[in-house]
Amino acid sequence: MFKYLSHQRWPLFFFPMIYWLSFSPLSYAEEPESQVLNEQIQNLKKEVLKLNRDLFILEEELLFPANTQIVVFVSLDTGNLFALDSVELKINDKTVAQYLYTDRELDALQRGGVQQLFSGNIRSGKNELVAFFTGKGPRDREYRRGATFEINKTDEIKYVELTIQGNSLKQQPEFSIKEW
Repeated sequence: MFKYLSHQRWPLFFFPMIYWLSFSPLSYAEEPESQVLNEQIQNLKKEVLKLNRDLFILEEELLFPANTQIVVFVSLDTGNLFALDSVELKINDKTVAQYLYTDRELDALQRGGVQQLFSGNIRSGKNELVAFFTGKGPRDREYRRGATFEINKTDEIKYVELTIQGNSLKQQPEFSIKEW
């Protein structure tokens, strides 16, 4: 009887041992394969990020090509002669930007900051730029003044600055537009 049980039990120990030995190399083989797969995934992620960046650059070049792009800035150097409330910008009789300033933004402009008001496209050649400035001048008088400037757009990006300066001799602000 002892012989019979010993013959019956050997498969109980032998098969699990074979099963364990047969699949253990596969588990070791899976680790390098998973590492290779993880490296491939990381490389694909890097390529996708690079392609996304390249697509963004191409999109910017298509939407804002250098031969039609214009960027308009606002600067303020008035002292106490003018408190800016808003700016309206028209290019070729079309309103392209309107901006209402907060106290914090005015403080930044008065300390020498420059704000980008508009970035967009215009046709090459001559274009008319009109800016309307609204605010309060000396003795809390309401001001709404405009400045007109004709710009000649070339194949390069055009940078324009709307400048508000205080004229202490005239006791009023002066509005000008200059190209960079």
